[in-house]
Amino acid sequence: MANSFTCNASWRLDLFLTTTLSASRNQVAHLIKTHGVLVNGTSVHKTGFKLQAGDVVEVREVEAPTPEVVAVDFEIPILYEDDHLMVLNKPPLLTVHPAPSVKEATVVDWLRARGFSLSTLSGEERHGIVHRLDKETSGALVIAKTNEAHRALAAQLENKSMGRYYVALIDLPLKAPCVVDKPIARNPKNRLKMGIVEGGREAKSAFCKLALGNNGATELIGAKLFSGRTHQIRVHLESLSRHILGDTLYGFKSQKATIPRVMLHAYALYLEHPVTKAPMQWCAPLYEDFETQLHQYFTQEERDEALLFTDFTHRFDGVDEWVSKGTSSARRTCD
Repeated sequence: MANSFTCNASWRLDLFLTTTLSASRNQVAHLIKTHGVLVNGTSVHKTGFKLQAGDVVEVREVEAPTPEVVAVDFEIPILYEDDHLMVLNKPPLLTVHPAPSVKEATVVDWLRARGFSLSTLSGEERHGIVHRLDKETSGALVIAKTNEAHRALAAQLENKSMGRYYVALIDLPLKAPCVVDKPIARNPKNRLKMGIVEGGREAKSAFCKLALGNNGATELIGAKLFSGRTHQIRVHLESLSRHILGDTLYGFKSQKATIPRVMLHAYALYLEHPVTKAPMQWCAPLYEDFETQLHQYFTQEERDEALLFTDFTHRFDGVDEWVSKGTSSARRTCD
């Protein structure tokens, strides 16, 4: 089965399909390189193939190979599921997809073992994965069940109509709600880390104050991403001389014995349903290890007030306006 499109001008093949399918360049490159694309009936393998007006491009649905099922001994809470997508509450210390360096079962392995139908656009090792969370980060994660849903959700990531809100515990309080608008790239002095690097990829994060702990230092904050760079929240907080509790890569190695992971949780996810177009949002409950840390610094009443979901996203209303207008006052707030 194939979808057919007629080119109306001179295009590079990958750019034509990126625009036509509302997909990412990586997804399109994967389709082309795995023989999923025909031009005038002939298989094309080169992403830079030159199309001419009138050329007919066919995109074939790539049959996923039957992968080896990895034994899993855990469950993942499902926040929502229909025929097109599902939203999970990813546990901490669980990797999202397989890789040569990953020896344990992953979210993708769990999905396969439970027999879920998944999209194939991101390749064999990342079936269904629209976006990812770091291994230590817990919280809301959207999974695409069909290629059509995957394309639509990937387009929303690009145009920012899909987004996530996080909560984190940091070692020192913020001076005020703020926006960090600084480029991120691989740290040239430590390849395990990312950093603020001139010429890196554009990255914006907004941070708000939620509650100050009883020690006068530890603070519960909210974070909203306007881009999706590796370690973005941790890097932008480090640029403010703040660190997330348990973050031994950007923070303090001495915490490893008492806090076994980064206290960062994707608390809320919002998107437009890829088929019905209805706006949807979910709240991912905190895991026990995060709750344990909260109860060291906050009363139950303080915790409940800070994380009341009906109020949570509105805490960013003013910051959203700063970011959209790009005002200098937002940038100065972070200095």
